[in-house]
Amino acid sequence: MGRADERRARQQAMRHAGRRDRKGNKRGIRRLFTWKKILGTVLGLAVVVIGAFIFVYMSVSVPAANADAERQSNVYEYSDGKVLARTGAVNREIVGLDQVPKGVQHTFVALENKTFYQDSGIDLKGTARALLSTVTGHGKQGGSTITQQYVKNYYLNQDQTASRKLKELVISLKVDRNKSKSDILAGYMNTSYYGRNAYGIQAAAQAYYGVDASKLTVNQGAYLAALLQAPSQYDWAVATPTGKKLVTERWNNVLRNMVSMHWLSAQDRAGMKFPVPMKPKPQAGLGGQTGYLVDAADKELEHRLEAEGASASDAQARVAAGGWTITLNIDRKKEAALESAVKHQLTSKLEPKNRPRDADAQAGAASVDPKTGKVLALYGGKDYMTHATSNATREDYQPASTFKPVIFATALENGAQTQDGKPINANTIYDGTSGRPVKGSSIAFAPTNEDGADYGPINVQKAMDDSVNSVFAQMGVDVGMTDVLKTGAKLGMDMKNQQPYPSQTLGTMGASPLQMAGVYATFDNHGKLVTPAVLKSAEHQGAKVSLPSPIGQQVLTRNTADSVTSVLTGVVDQGTGSIVKNKNFQIAGKTGTSDDDVSAWFSGFTPDMVTSVGLFGEAAKAESVDGKKYPQFGHVPLTGTGGLIAQNGRVNGGGYPAQIWGEFMSGADKAHGSAGKFDLDTDQGAAVAPSPSLTTSSSPSTSPSTSPSTSQSVSPPASPSHSEPASPPTSSSGDGSGSTPSGDPGDGPSPSNSGLPTGDPGDGDGDPGTGDNPGGGNNGLLNP
Repeated sequence: MGRADERRARQQAMRHAGRRDRKGNKRGIRRLFTWKKILGTVLGLAVVVIGAFIFVYMSVSVPAANADAERQSNVYEYSDGKVLARTGAVNREIVGLDQVPKGVQHTFVALENKTFYQDSGIDLKGTARALLSTVTGHGKQGGSTITQQYVKNYYLNQDQTASRKLKELVISLKVDRNKSKSDILAGYMNTSYYGRNAYGIQAAAQAYYGVDASKLTVNQGAYLAALLQAPSQYDWAVATPTGKKLVTERWNNVLRNMVSMHWLSAQDRAGMKFPVPMKPKPQAGLGGQTGYLVDAADKELEHRLEAEGASASDAQARVAAGGWTITLNIDRKKEAALESAVKHQLTSKLEPKNRPRDADAQAGAASVDPKTGKVLALYGGKDYMTHATSNATREDYQPASTFKPVIFATALENGAQTQDGKPINANTIYDGTSGRPVKGSSIAFAPTNEDGADYGPINVQKAMDDSVNSVFAQMGVDVGMTDVLKTGAKLGMDMKNQQPYPSQTLGTMGASPLQMAGVYATFDNHGKLVTPAVLKSAEHQGAKVSLPSPIGQQVLTRNTADSVTSVLTGVVDQGTGSIVKNKNFQIAGKTGTSDDDVSAWFSGFTPDMVTSVGLFGEAAKAESVDGKKYPQFGHVPLTGTGGLIAQNGRVNGGGYPAQIWGEFMSGADKAHGSAGKFDLDTDQGAAVAPSPSLTTSSSPSTSPSTSPSTSQSVSPPASPSHSEPASPPTSSSGDGSGSTPSGDPGDGPSPSNSGLPTGDPGDGDGDPGTGDNPGGGNNGLLNP
C-alpha cells in the first residue's frame, strides 16, 4: 500500500467514525431527520391543523348581518314610477336575482369566480396567498371567491386581518352549505360597492345607466362587474387614461370568459361595443317640495304599520331602517303646477328684507282626486331644508269659515230644525245681525260680523255666500254642536278633545289643508268618505304592504252632500270666492279667515278635483305686533303681508289663497279632464235653484232663531271675529270672470240680486264688503 492509498484509507475511516458513536449508533444532524420522524412530524402537524380547523369551524357561527349590509335607502317614486328621492346614508335597493338578467349575472361570475357554480365557496390557494401576504406585511391581496366576498360584505367587515380572513373562510363554507348559489350571488351583487355612492346592482344600474337592474344589457353588466375591483379609478366619467384602459381590458376579459364558458356566442360578442356610462348626477336631496312629499309618505306608511299592530316607535324604526320602495300618488306635472302657482301668486311678491312681516307668511296646499282619493299634489312650504314643518299637513291653524259647510251638512243630514220648528235648508231665513247673542245655548256667545256689518233677515244660501258669522253661530246651536263635531269627525277631521262650544261654529279647532281637502272631497264624492292617500304602494324587499282603499263608506247621504255642493257654488258665483269663477267648469268652494288674521283659506272643488289652500302667519323670529309679543314660530297675524294696505291690510281667503287656487286649478283641472258641471241630486242651492229674494221688510219673526235685526243694540262679549275682506284684483282663474260689480272695496253684489239692504257693507265671516268677495277697482291693494 503506498502513501496515497494509506491516506485515503485513513480519511474513509474517519468519515465512517463520524457517522456513529462508540456504540455504533448514528449521530449528528442525520439522526434528527429520519424519514419516519419527518413523516410523523408532518402527520402530527396535519392533525393539529385539522383539529384547530375543526375547533374554529365549530366555534365560529354565521353571525347576523352587519349594520351596513342591511342599511339601504328608501326609494320614493312619483305615480308614474319616476324616482322622486332616495333617502338614507347608504344608496342601496335590494333586488331579487329574478330581477337581474341571466346574462348580467354571468358577467360577474365570468370575471370574479369562474368555478362559482362548482366550488364549495372557498379558494384555498387564494386564501393562503392572501393570508401569507398579510402576515408577512407584503400588502393586501384578494383571491376570494364570490361567496367569500359576499361573506365579507354581508357578515363581516372590510378589515384585512388574519383573524378576519380565517372567519371568512369558515363562514363561507357554512354559507355555501346552507344557502343556494342563487342566494349567494344575489347577496354578492346587492352588497358590493360600485362607486357613485351606489351599493348594489340596482343602485349601480341607476347611477351609471339610468335604468333598473332588470333593463341592463350584457355589455353594461360587464362594465359594472369590471368596476368592482376599483370603482373610483374605473368610473369612466373621472377615470384617467390609464384607468379607462384598465377597465376596458377587464370589460373585454369578462366577455372573453363568457364566450369560453359558452354563456355568450362569439357572434354576439363581436357586435358589442363598450357601453360608456352616463355622467353622474347629483344625489337627489330633500330640498324644495321633495322633503315634504317624503315626509308625508313616511307618516302615512307609519300609520299603516301601526294599524297592522306595530307600536308608533316600531313603525318609525321600520321605515327609517330602509329597504322600502314607496310609490306616491303624486302627479309630477300637477305638483310642479301647484308649486308654480304659489310662487307666481304669493312668494314672488314677498319681500322679507324690506317688509319683515312677509317673512311670516307660510303657504300650504293639497289637491285630491275625489273619485279615487289620490293626493295629486302637495305644497308644504318654500323649501323643506329651511322649513321642515309641512304646511300641507300641519294641524295647528284654524280652518275658520271653511268649517261652515260642515255645520250646514249636519243640519241637512240630521233633519235639523230652527227653534220654531222650521226645517233648515238653503232657503231658511236667519237674522244676520252682527253681535246678536245666539239663542238656546247655555254658553253665552254673540259673534260679530266683520266691521259690525248687519245683514238683517238673510237666507242660508246668502249667508254662506258672504260667510255671515251670526247666522252659522245660531245654526250650530239649532243643530247641536255635539252633532256638528261628530259630523266633522266622520268627514276626517281630528275632533279629539274638542268641546261642543258655540265658538266652534267659527272653525276654531285645528285642521290641515290635506284634511280640509278630504272633507270637501267627500262632498264632491256625493257623501262617500274620501281619506286622502299619499301612498300608491309600499313594499319592503318584495313584501307589499296592504293599503286600505281611500274611498270609504257613505258617511253623508247623497242628497246632503250634493246640497252642500250646490250651496257652495254660490260662494264662487256671487260670493266671497268669486275671484276663482271660471267659465270652463263649475266650482264650489269656501273662503275662510281666522281670528286676528292668523290664517286664510280657500277650499274648493270642481267635479273632478279638490284643492285646499291655506296661508298661515308663523313668526319667523320673536317679534312684537301692535304691542303684543309673539315667540319664534308662534301664530302671528298676516296683516300687511305682501304690502296689502286695503281693509287695514288684512289678508283673507278670497285673496292670496283663492288666487293660488285659481291659477293652479284653471290648468290642472282642465288637464285632469273635468266633467264641467256637477251631477247633483238636490233641489236646493245656487247650482239648481235661485234663492228667494229678501227685503228689509221681512219679518224677523219668520224664525224664532232670528232676533230684531238692525234695530237691536247688542254689546257682545269678546268673541272670535273672522275676516274675509276684499282680495287682490288680479284673477288667474283662466277667463278672468272672477270680477264682481264695480265699486268700493266692501260693496257686495247689488241689493237687487242679494236681498241685502242697500248700503250694507255685506260682510261675510264678518268681513268688510262681501267678506272675501273682491270689490271693483283695485280693492285698495298697493302693488309693491
